Amino acid sequence: MDIRPGSPPPRAEALDALRGLAILAMALQGMLYAYKLPAWMYHAQLPPPSHKFDPTLAGLTWVDLVFPFFLFSMGAAMPLALAGRIARGAKWWALAGYALRRGVMLLAFALYVDHIVPWKFQSDAGITTLRWLWSLLAFGVLFPALMRLPKSWAMWQAGLVRGCGWAGAMLLLATVRYPDGSGFSLDRADIIIVVLAHAVTVGSMLWLISRDNLPLRLGLMFVVLAATLGASEDGWVKYVWHEATPQRSLLLLGYLKYLLIVLPGTIAGDQLLKWQRTASDAQGGATQWNRLRHTLILALTVGMCVLLCCGLQARWLPGTTLVALATCAAGFAFFAHPTRPLEVLFRDLYGWGVLWLVVGLLLEPYEGGIKKDSATLSYFFVTSGMVAFALIALSVCIDVFRQRACMTLLIGSGQNPMIAYVGIRNLLPPVLALLGVDALAGSLKLTAWPGFGWACIKTLLLGAAVGVCTRWRVYWRT
Repeated sequence: MDIRPGSPPPRAEALDALRGLAILAMALQGMLYAYKLPAWMYHAQLPPPSHKFDPTLAGLTWVDLVFPFFLFSMGAAMPLALAGRIARGAKWWALAGYALRRGVMLLAFALYVDHIVPWKFQSDAGITTLRWLWSLLAFGVLFPALMRLPKSWAMWQAGLVRGCGWAGAMLLLATVRYPDGSGFSLDRADIIIVVLAHAVTVGSMLWLISRDNLPLRLGLMFVVLAATLGASEDGWVKYVWHEATPQRSLLLLGYLKYLLIVLPGTIAGDQLLKWQRTASDAQGGATQWNRLRHTLILALTVGMCVLLCCGLQARWLPGTTLVALATCAAGFAFFAHPTRPLEVLFRDLYGWGVLWLVVGLLLEPYEGGIKKDSATLSYFFVTSGMVAFALIALSVCIDVFRQRACMTLLIGSGQNPMIAYVGIRNLLPPVLALLGVDALAGSLKLTAWPGFGWACIKTLLLGAAVGVCTRWRVYWRT
Protein backbone atom coordinates (compact mmCIF):
# COMPACT_ATOMS: atom_id res chain seq x y z
CA MET A 1 0.00 0.00 0.00
CA ASP A 2 1.35 3.40 -0.98
CA ILE A 3 0.98 5.75 1.98
CA ARG A 4 1.77 9.36 1.07
CA PRO A 5 1.49 12.59 3.02
CA GLY A 6 -0.97 15.07 1.63
CA SER A 7 -4.24 16.85 2.32
CA PRO A 8 -6.45 15.36 5.04
CA PRO A 9 -8.63 12.60 3.51
CA PRO A 10 -12.41 12.54 3.98
CA ARG A 11 -13.48 10.79 7.15
CA ALA A 12 -15.00 7.33 6.75
CA GLU A 13 -18.21 8.20 8.54
CA ALA A 14 -19.81 4.88 7.63
CA LEU A 15 -17.18 3.24 9.84
CA ASP A 16 -18.07 5.65 12.67
CA ALA A 17 -21.73 4.76 12.19
CA LEU A 18 -20.90 1.05 12.27
CA ARG A 19 -19.07 1.48 15.55
CA GLY A 20 -21.90 3.59 16.92
CA LEU A 21 -24.44 0.97 15.88
CA ALA A 22 -22.47 -1.64 17.81
CA ILE A 23 -22.14 0.42 20.99
CA LEU A 24 -25.79 1.53 21.08
CA ALA A 25 -26.98 -2.00 20.30
CA MET A 26 -24.83 -3.16 23.22
CA ALA A 27 -26.58 -0.63 25.47
CA LEU A 28 -30.01 -1.72 24.24
CA GLN A 29 -29.51 -5.47 24.60
CA GLY A 30 -28.34 -5.09 28.20
CA MET A 31 -31.69 -3.52 29.15
CA LEU A 32 -33.88 -6.28 27.73
CA TYR A 33 -33.39 -9.01 30.31
CA ALA A 34 -36.08 -7.47 32.54
CA TYR A 35 -38.74 -8.24 29.94
CA LYS A 36 -40.13 -11.47 28.50
CA LEU A 37 -39.27 -11.09 24.85
CA PRO A 38 -38.76 -13.77 22.15
CA ALA A 39 -35.53 -15.77 22.19
CA TRP A 40 -34.14 -13.90 19.17
CA MET A 41 -33.98 -10.73 21.29
CA TYR A 42 -31.23 -12.24 23.46
CA HIS A 43 -27.93 -14.06 23.00
CA ALA A 44 -28.61 -17.45 21.46
CA GLN A 45 -26.98 -19.20 24.42
CA LEU A 46 -29.02 -17.19 26.99
CA PRO A 47 -32.61 -18.03 26.05
CA PRO A 48 -35.66 -16.83 27.98
CA PRO A 49 -37.26 -17.15 30.42
CA SER A 50 -34.41 -18.15 32.76
CA HIS A 51 -31.54 -16.71 30.66
CA LYS A 52 -29.39 -19.50 31.98
CA PHE A 53 -26.26 -20.04 29.89
CA ASP A 54 -26.52 -23.13 27.69
CA PRO A 55 -23.34 -23.72 25.63
CA THR A 56 -25.03 -26.46 23.59
CA LEU A 57 -27.49 -24.09 21.90
CA ALA A 58 -26.45 -23.07 18.40
CA GLY A 59 -27.82 -20.04 16.62
CA LEU A 60 -27.27 -16.39 15.78
CA THR A 61 -29.34 -13.42 16.90
CA TRP A 62 -28.86 -9.70 16.32
CA VAL A 63 -27.49 -9.49 19.87
CA ASP A 64 -24.69 -11.90 18.92
CA LEU A 65 -23.60 -9.44 16.22
CA VAL A 66 -22.78 -6.59 18.61
CA PHE A 67 -19.28 -7.72 19.61
CA PRO A 68 -18.07 -8.71 16.11
CA PHE A 69 -19.40 -5.42 14.72
CA PHE A 70 -17.22 -3.57 17.22
CA LEU A 71 -14.18 -5.82 16.69
CA PHE A 72 -14.40 -5.52 12.90
CA SER A 73 -14.73 -1.73 13.09
CA MET A 74 -11.71 -1.62 15.41
CA GLY A 75 -9.71 -3.61 12.87
CA ALA A 76 -10.88 -1.38 10.02
CA ALA A 77 -9.81 1.72 11.96
CA MET A 78 -6.23 0.48 12.42
CA PRO A 79 -4.98 1.24 8.87
CA LEU A 80 -6.71 4.64 8.96
CA ALA A 81 -5.06 5.59 12.26
CA LEU A 82 -1.60 4.14 11.66
CA ALA A 83 -1.34 5.32 8.05
CA GLY A 84 -1.48 8.92 9.21
CA ARG A 85 1.39 8.34 11.59
CA ILE A 86 3.40 6.63 8.86
CA ALA A 87 2.74 9.57 6.53
CA ARG A 88 4.11 11.90 9.20
CA GLY A 89 7.33 9.90 9.31
CA ALA A 90 6.79 7.68 12.35
CA LYS A 91 9.21 4.74 12.59
CA TRP A 92 8.10 1.14 13.04
CA TRP A 93 9.34 1.00 16.62
CA ALA A 94 7.37 4.14 17.51
CA LEU A 95 4.25 2.61 15.97
CA ALA A 96 4.78 -0.65 17.86
CA GLY A 97 5.20 1.36 21.05
CA TYR A 98 2.00 3.23 20.29
CA ALA A 99 0.11 -0.07 19.86
CA LEU A 100 1.56 -1.46 23.09
CA ARG A 101 0.73 1.74 24.98
CA ARG A 102 -2.86 1.60 23.77
CA GLY A 103 -3.12 -1.99 24.94
CA VAL A 104 -1.81 -1.14 28.41
CA MET A 105 -4.17 1.82 28.67
CA LEU A 106 -7.12 -0.35 27.68
CA LEU A 107 -6.18 -2.93 30.33
CA ALA A 108 -6.12 -0.16 32.93
CA PHE A 109 -9.46 1.04 31.59
CA ALA A 110 -10.84 -2.52 31.86
CA LEU A 111 -9.83 -2.70 35.52
CA TYR A 112 -11.32 0.68 36.32
CA VAL A 113 -14.69 0.35 34.58
CA ASP A 114 -15.34 -3.08 36.10
CA HIS A 115 -14.73 -1.74 39.61
CA ILE A 116 -17.21 1.12 39.24
CA VAL A 117 -20.23 -0.79 37.89
CA PRO A 118 -23.11 0.53 40.06
CA TRP A 119 -24.95 -2.76 40.57
CA LYS A 120 -21.87 -4.39 42.05
CA PHE A 121 -22.67 -2.24 45.10
CA GLN A 122 -26.25 -3.44 45.24
CA SER A 123 -27.37 -4.89 48.57
CA ASP A 124 -30.72 -6.35 49.59
CA ALA A 125 -32.04 -2.81 49.85
CA GLY A 126 -30.88 -1.93 46.35
CA ILE A 127 -28.42 0.79 45.36
CA THR A 128 -28.33 3.78 47.67
CA THR A 129 -28.38 7.41 46.53
CA LEU A 130 -24.81 7.78 47.76
CA ARG A 131 -23.67 4.92 45.53
CA TRP A 132 -25.43 6.41 42.51
CA LEU A 133 -23.63 9.69 43.15
CA TRP A 134 -20.34 7.81 43.59
CA SER A 135 -20.90 6.14 40.22
CA LEU A 136 -21.41 9.51 38.56
CA LEU A 137 -18.23 10.80 40.18
CA ALA A 138 -16.31 7.75 38.94
CA PHE A 139 -17.62 8.52 35.44
CA GLY A 140 -16.67 12.18 35.68
CA VAL A 141 -13.11 11.48 36.82
CA LEU A 142 -12.40 9.87 33.44
CA PHE A 143 -12.81 13.18 31.62
CA PRO A 144 -9.55 14.77 32.83
CA ALA A 145 -7.84 11.37 32.68
CA LEU A 146 -8.77 10.49 29.07
CA MET A 147 -10.14 13.60 27.38
CA ARG A 148 -8.34 14.92 24.33
CA LEU A 149 -6.80 18.19 25.50
CA PRO A 150 -6.22 21.27 23.31
CA LYS A 151 -2.91 21.22 21.47
CA SER A 152 -2.37 24.85 22.45
CA TRP A 153 -1.98 23.88 26.11
CA ALA A 154 1.49 23.88 27.60
CA MET A 155 2.89 20.50 28.61
CA TRP A 156 2.66 21.34 32.30
CA GLN A 157 -1.02 22.27 31.96
CA ALA A 158 -1.89 19.05 30.19
CA GLY A 159 0.19 17.05 32.67
CA LEU A 160 -1.56 18.68 35.63
CA VAL A 161 -5.03 17.88 34.28
CA ARG A 162 -4.04 14.31 33.39
CA GLY A 163 -2.41 13.82 36.78
CA CYS A 164 -5.50 15.03 38.63
CA GLY A 165 -7.71 12.69 36.62
CA TRP A 166 -5.57 9.62 37.16
CA ALA A 167 -5.00 10.47 40.82
CA GLY A 168 -8.73 10.70 41.34
CA ALA A 169 -9.28 7.38 39.56
CA MET A 170 -6.63 5.62 41.64
CA LEU A 171 -8.04 7.10 44.86
CA LEU A 172 -11.49 5.76 44.00
CA LEU A 173 -10.05 2.30 43.27
CA ALA A 174 -8.03 2.32 46.51
CA THR A 175 -11.09 3.11 48.61
CA VAL A 176 -13.73 1.06 46.79
CA ARG A 177 -15.63 -1.44 48.95
CA TYR A 178 -18.36 -3.90 47.97
CA PRO A 179 -21.18 -5.33 50.11
CA ASP A 180 -19.11 -8.45 50.85
CA GLY A 181 -16.27 -6.29 52.22
CA SER A 182 -13.90 -6.87 49.28
CA GLY A 183 -12.14 -4.09 47.40
CA PHE A 184 -9.81 -3.64 44.44
CA SER A 185 -8.62 -6.83 42.76
CA LEU A 186 -6.76 -7.59 39.54
CA ASP A 187 -9.29 -10.37 38.99
CA ARG A 188 -11.98 -7.76 38.40
CA ALA A 189 -11.62 -6.59 34.81
CA ASP A 190 -14.15 -5.93 32.07
CA ILE A 191 -13.74 -8.91 29.74
CA ILE A 192 -14.89 -7.01 26.64
CA ILE A 193 -12.27 -4.29 27.11
CA VAL A 194 -9.61 -6.90 27.92
CA VAL A 195 -10.30 -8.64 24.60
CA LEU A 196 -10.16 -5.29 22.82
CA ALA A 197 -6.79 -4.57 24.45
CA HIS A 198 -5.36 -7.81 23.10
CA ALA A 199 -6.92 -7.20 19.69
CA VAL A 200 -5.70 -3.62 19.27
CA THR A 201 -2.14 -4.40 20.38
CA VAL A 202 -1.50 -7.55 18.39
CA GLY A 203 -3.77 -6.59 15.51
CA SER A 204 -1.94 -3.28 15.01
CA MET A 205 1.44 -5.01 15.00
CA LEU A 206 0.26 -7.64 12.53
CA TRP A 207 -1.04 -4.90 10.24
CA LEU A 208 2.31 -3.10 10.43
CA ILE A 209 4.08 -6.32 9.46
CA SER A 210 1.77 -7.05 6.53
CA ARG A 211 0.52 -3.63 5.40
CA ASP A 212 2.12 -4.03 1.96
CA ASN A 213 1.61 -7.79 1.73
CA LEU A 214 -1.96 -9.10 1.66
CA PRO A 215 -0.90 -12.77 1.23
CA LEU A 216 1.15 -12.42 4.41
CA ARG A 217 -1.91 -11.01 6.20
CA LEU A 218 -3.93 -14.03 5.14
CA GLY A 219 -1.06 -16.26 6.23
CA LEU A 220 -1.13 -14.65 9.67
CA MET A 221 -4.85 -15.42 9.82
CA PHE A 222 -4.03 -19.06 9.12
CA VAL A 223 -1.54 -18.99 12.03
CA VAL A 224 -4.26 -17.71 14.36
CA LEU A 225 -6.67 -20.30 12.96
CA ALA A 226 -4.13 -23.09 13.49
CA ALA A 227 -3.46 -21.99 17.06
CA THR A 228 -7.20 -21.87 17.79
CA LEU A 229 -7.67 -25.39 16.42
CA GLY A 230 -4.57 -26.70 18.19
CA ALA A 231 -5.77 -25.28 21.51
CA SER A 232 -9.00 -27.27 21.24
CA GLU A 233 -7.14 -30.50 22.06
CA ASP A 234 -4.90 -31.42 25.01
CA GLY A 235 -1.25 -30.54 24.52
CA TRP A 236 1.29 -27.75 24.69
CA VAL A 237 -0.69 -25.43 22.38
CA LYS A 238 -3.70 -25.60 24.70
CA TYR A 239 -1.47 -24.90 27.70
CA VAL A 240 0.17 -21.86 26.09
CA TRP A 241 -3.12 -20.58 24.66
CA HIS A 242 -5.24 -20.93 27.79
CA GLU A 243 -3.09 -21.45 30.88
CA ALA A 244 0.48 -20.16 30.58
CA THR A 245 -0.14 -16.51 31.49
CA PRO A 246 0.07 -15.66 35.21
CA GLN A 247 -2.89 -13.22 35.33
CA ARG A 248 -5.56 -14.72 33.12
CA SER A 249 -8.17 -12.05 33.79
CA LEU A 250 -5.88 -9.52 32.09
CA LEU A 251 -3.52 -11.48 29.84
CA LEU A 252 -4.48 -14.60 27.93
CA LEU A 253 -3.28 -15.65 24.50
CA GLY A 254 -6.60 -17.37 23.95
CA TYR A 255 -8.22 -13.97 23.44
CA LEU A 256 -6.24 -13.65 20.22
CA LYS A 257 -8.74 -15.94 18.50
CA TYR A 258 -10.81 -12.79 17.97
CA LEU A 259 -8.14 -11.66 15.52
CA LEU A 260 -10.11 -13.82 13.08
CA ILE A 261 -12.58 -10.91 13.05
CA VAL A 262 -10.08 -8.08 13.55
CA LEU A 263 -7.79 -9.08 10.66
CA PRO A 264 -10.65 -9.21 8.12
CA GLY A 265 -11.49 -5.79 9.52
CA THR A 266 -8.00 -4.53 8.69
CA ILE A 267 -8.46 -5.70 5.08
CA ALA A 268 -11.64 -3.61 4.94
CA GLY A 269 -9.65 -0.76 6.50
CA ASP A 270 -7.07 -1.03 3.70
CA GLN A 271 -9.90 -0.63 1.19
CA LEU A 272 -11.30 2.37 3.06
CA LEU A 273 -7.83 3.92 3.11
CA LYS A 274 -7.44 3.38 -0.63
CA TRP A 275 -10.82 5.03 -1.18
CA GLN A 276 -9.79 8.00 0.95
CA ARG A 277 -6.54 8.37 -0.99
CA THR A 278 -8.25 8.28 -4.37
CA ALA A 279 -11.66 9.88 -3.71
CA SER A 280 -10.34 13.45 -4.01
CA ASP A 281 -8.89 12.61 -7.44
CA ALA A 282 -12.18 11.27 -8.83
CA GLN A 283 -13.93 13.36 -11.45
CA GLY A 284 -17.64 14.02 -11.65
CA GLY A 285 -18.87 13.03 -8.20
CA ALA A 286 -18.77 10.04 -5.88
CA THR A 287 -20.49 7.49 -8.12
CA GLN A 288 -21.99 7.03 -11.57
CA TRP A 289 -24.29 4.19 -10.60
CA ASN A 290 -27.95 5.22 -10.55
CA ARG A 291 -30.20 5.44 -7.52
CA LEU A 292 -32.03 2.20 -8.34
CA ARG A 293 -28.75 0.29 -8.37
CA HIS A 294 -27.75 1.69 -4.99
CA THR A 295 -31.19 0.91 -3.60
CA LEU A 296 -30.80 -2.70 -4.73
CA ILE A 297 -27.33 -2.83 -3.12
CA LEU A 298 -28.83 -1.51 0.12
CA ALA A 299 -31.63 -4.08 0.00
CA LEU A 300 -29.16 -6.87 -0.80
CA THR A 301 -26.73 -6.12 2.05
CA VAL A 302 -29.38 -5.49 4.71
CA GLY A 303 -31.46 -8.42 3.49
CA MET A 304 -28.50 -10.79 3.73
CA CYS A 305 -27.96 -9.86 7.38
CA VAL A 306 -31.65 -10.42 8.16
CA LEU A 307 -31.71 -13.73 6.25
CA LEU A 308 -28.66 -15.08 8.07
CA CYS A 309 -29.91 -14.10 11.52
CA CYS A 310 -33.35 -15.60 10.92
CA GLY A 311 -32.14 -18.75 9.18
CA LEU A 312 -29.24 -19.61 11.49
CA GLN A 313 -31.23 -18.90 14.65
CA ALA A 314 -34.19 -20.99 13.44
CA ARG A 315 -31.68 -23.68 12.33
CA TRP A 316 -32.97 -23.76 8.74
CA LEU A 317 -29.49 -24.71 7.69
CA PRO A 318 -29.63 -26.21 4.16
CA GLY A 319 -32.21 -23.70 2.94
CA THR A 320 -30.49 -20.69 4.50
CA THR A 321 -27.12 -21.72 3.10
CA LEU A 322 -28.42 -22.32 -0.43
CA VAL A 323 -30.44 -19.09 -0.54
CA ALA A 324 -27.52 -17.08 0.91
CA LEU A 325 -25.00 -18.47 -1.57
CA ALA A 326 -27.33 -18.03 -4.54
CA THR A 327 -28.16 -14.47 -3.49
CA CYS A 328 -24.49 -13.62 -2.99
CA ALA A 329 -23.62 -14.97 -6.44
CA ALA A 330 -26.43 -13.00 -8.09
CA GLY A 331 -25.49 -9.91 -6.11
CA PHE A 332 -22.15 -9.57 -7.87
CA ALA A 333 -24.09 -8.18 -10.85
CA PHE A 334 -24.89 -5.04 -8.80
CA PHE A 335 -21.18 -4.33 -8.31
CA ALA A 336 -20.01 -4.95 -11.87
CA HIS A 337 -17.92 -2.44 -13.83
CA PRO A 338 -16.98 0.05 -11.10
CA THR A 339 -15.35 3.24 -12.38
CA ARG A 340 -15.28 5.55 -9.36
CA PRO A 341 -13.40 5.03 -6.07
CA LEU A 342 -16.59 4.55 -4.05
CA GLU A 343 -17.85 1.97 -6.52
CA VAL A 344 -14.55 0.10 -6.30
CA LEU A 345 -14.82 0.24 -2.50
CA PHE A 346 -18.29 -1.32 -2.59
CA ARG A 347 -17.18 -4.06 -4.99
CA ASP A 348 -14.13 -4.96 -2.89
CA LEU A 349 -15.99 -4.92 0.42
CA TYR A 350 -18.70 -7.10 -1.08
CA GLY A 351 -16.22 -9.60 -2.53
CA TRP A 352 -14.40 -10.02 0.77
CA GLY A 353 -17.70 -10.18 2.65
CA VAL A 354 -18.92 -13.00 0.43
CA LEU A 355 -15.62 -14.86 0.90
CA TRP A 356 -15.82 -14.67 4.71
CA LEU A 357 -19.48 -15.68 4.62
CA VAL A 358 -18.88 -18.73 2.39
CA VAL A 359 -16.08 -19.93 4.68
CA GLY A 360 -18.29 -19.41 7.73
CA LEU A 361 -21.29 -21.23 6.28
CA LEU A 362 -19.14 -24.19 5.24
CA LEU A 363 -17.80 -24.34 8.82
CA GLU A 364 -21.27 -24.06 10.38
CA PRO A 365 -21.72 -27.80 11.13
CA TYR A 366 -18.30 -27.89 12.83
CA GLU A 367 -18.23 -27.47 16.65
CA GLY A 368 -21.95 -28.16 16.94
CA GLY A 369 -23.16 -25.17 14.95
CA ILE A 370 -22.55 -21.45 15.08
CA LYS A 371 -22.21 -20.04 18.62
CA LYS A 372 -20.99 -16.85 20.22
CA ASP A 373 -19.99 -18.55 23.49
CA SER A 374 -17.71 -20.29 23.22
CA ALA A 375 -17.09 -18.65 19.88
CA THR A 376 -16.91 -21.09 16.97
CA LEU A 377 -14.90 -20.66 13.79
CA SER A 378 -18.17 -20.33 11.89
CA TYR A 379 -19.11 -17.40 14.13
CA PHE A 380 -15.91 -15.52 13.32
CA PHE A 381 -16.27 -15.80 9.55
CA VAL A 382 -20.05 -15.50 9.18
CA THR A 383 -20.15 -12.35 11.29
CA SER A 384 -17.15 -10.87 9.43
CA GLY A 385 -19.08 -11.23 6.19
CA MET A 386 -22.19 -9.69 7.73
CA VAL A 387 -20.25 -6.70 9.07
CA ALA A 388 -18.76 -6.08 5.62
CA PHE A 389 -22.32 -6.02 4.22
CA ALA A 390 -23.44 -3.67 7.00
CA LEU A 391 -20.54 -1.31 6.24
CA ILE A 392 -21.61 -1.14 2.58
CA ALA A 393 -25.22 -0.42 3.60
CA LEU A 394 -24.19 2.41 5.93
CA SER A 395 -21.89 3.88 3.28
CA VAL A 396 -24.73 3.84 0.74
CA CYS A 397 -26.92 5.75 3.19
CA ILE A 398 -24.24 8.29 4.13
CA ASP A 399 -22.00 8.68 1.08
CA VAL A 400 -24.51 8.07 -1.72
CA PHE A 401 -27.98 8.99 -0.45
CA ARG A 402 -26.51 11.80 1.73
CA GLN A 403 -28.62 10.82 4.73
CA ARG A 404 -25.99 11.84 7.26
CA ALA A 405 -28.58 13.68 9.37
CA CYS A 406 -30.42 10.40 9.94
CA MET A 407 -27.15 8.79 11.04
CA THR A 408 -25.97 11.56 13.37
CA LEU A 409 -26.74 9.56 16.51
CA LEU A 410 -24.73 6.57 15.26
CA ILE A 411 -21.83 8.66 13.95
CA GLY A 412 -21.55 10.71 17.14
CA SER A 413 -21.58 7.60 19.33
CA GLY A 414 -19.11 5.85 17.05
CA GLN A 415 -16.65 8.72 17.30
CA ASN A 416 -16.84 8.57 21.11
CA PRO A 417 -17.21 4.86 21.92
CA MET A 418 -15.47 4.95 25.29
CA ILE A 419 -17.83 7.58 26.70
CA ALA A 420 -20.76 5.59 25.34
CA TYR A 421 -19.46 2.33 26.84
CA VAL A 422 -19.04 3.72 30.36
CA GLY A 423 -22.19 5.80 30.02
CA ILE A 424 -24.24 2.62 29.60
CA ARG A 425 -23.65 1.86 33.27
CA ASN A 426 -22.29 4.97 34.97
CA LEU A 427 -24.20 7.83 33.38
CA LEU A 428 -27.65 6.79 32.21
CA PRO A 429 -28.75 4.52 35.14
CA PRO A 430 -27.59 6.89 37.94
CA VAL A 431 -29.20 9.94 36.30
CA LEU A 432 -32.51 8.15 35.69
CA ALA A 433 -32.48 6.69 39.22
CA LEU A 434 -31.68 10.01 40.92
CA LEU A 435 -34.38 11.81 38.91
CA GLY A 436 -36.93 9.15 39.87
CA VAL A 437 -37.59 8.22 36.24
CA ASP A 438 -36.68 4.56 36.70
CA ALA A 439 -38.96 4.28 39.75
CA LEU A 440 -41.81 5.77 37.72
CA ALA A 441 -41.17 3.35 34.84
CA GLY A 442 -41.06 0.46 37.33
CA SER A 443 -44.43 1.44 38.76
CA LEU A 444 -45.96 1.10 35.32
CA LYS A 445 -45.05 -2.61 35.30
CA LEU A 446 -44.15 -2.56 31.62
CA THR A 447 -44.67 -5.79 29.72
CA ALA A 448 -42.53 -7.18 26.90
CA TRP A 449 -42.85 -4.78 23.96
CA PRO A 450 -43.64 -1.62 25.96
CA GLY A 451 -40.54 -2.49 27.97
CA PHE A 452 -38.58 -2.81 24.75
CA GLY A 453 -39.85 0.64 23.74
CA TRP A 454 -38.67 2.10 27.06
CA ALA A 455 -35.25 0.47 26.53
CA CYS A 456 -35.08 2.09 23.08
CA ILE A 457 -35.87 5.51 24.57
CA LYS A 458 -33.09 5.10 27.13
CA THR A 459 -30.68 4.06 24.38
CA LEU A 460 -31.59 7.17 22.40
CA LEU A 461 -30.99 9.30 25.48
CA LEU A 462 -27.54 7.78 25.88
CA GLY A 463 -26.75 8.35 22.21
CA ALA A 464 -27.91 11.97 22.50
CA ALA A 465 -25.69 12.56 25.54
CA VAL A 466 -22.66 11.09 23.78
CA GLY A 467 -23.55 13.10 20.68
CA VAL A 468 -23.39 16.31 22.73
CA CYS A 469 -19.87 15.42 23.84
CA THR A 470 -18.89 14.72 20.24
CA ARG A 471 -20.40 17.97 19.01
CA TRP A 472 -18.46 19.86 21.70
CA ARG A 473 -15.31 17.96 20.64
CA VAL A 474 -14.99 16.24 24.00
CA TYR A 475 -13.39 12.87 23.21
CA TRP A 476 -11.92 10.13 25.38
CA ARG A 477 -8.77 8.58 23.92
CA THR A 478 -6.37 5.92 25.20
